[in-house]
Amino acid sequence: MNEGFRRALSGILAASLPEDFSARALEFKAVFGAVAGYADGKLFVSYGKFGLALKLPPGPRAELLEREGGTPLRYFPKGHIKKEYVVIPRRMLDDGPAFRGLVAQSVEYVLASER
Repeated sequence: MNEGFRRALSGILAASLPEDFSARALEFKAVFGAVAGYADGKLFVSYGKFGLALKLPPGPRAELLEREGGTPLRYFPKGHIKKEYVVIPRRMLDDGPAFRGLVAQSVEYVLASER
C-alpha cells in the first residue's frame, strides 16, 4: 500500500467525515496503485495520482460532472471509467463545508446499499 496516499487520505477524512461516523469502521486498502477508504466494508473513496474520488448517488454525481468541473474516475489513462465515482475538483477539497457535505452523501450512499 502506498503509505503516502494512505496518510493523505486519512488526514483529509479526519476533518471531513460526518460526526456520527465515529461508531463506524473505517479501513484502507490498496487498489490499482491508489488507496481506497471503506465505511463498514463499503468502498466510498479513492485517493491516488488522479486526486480524490468519491462514490456518489446519481444527482450529486451529475452535478459535479456537468457544472462543477469533476471528472470521471479512471485508475489508468486508458482504463475503464468507474461510473459511480467522481474525482473532486481541488477547489472543492479546499471548501470545508462543501466537501464535508459530499463526503456525508458518499457515506450515506454506500451504507444505504446494504439495506
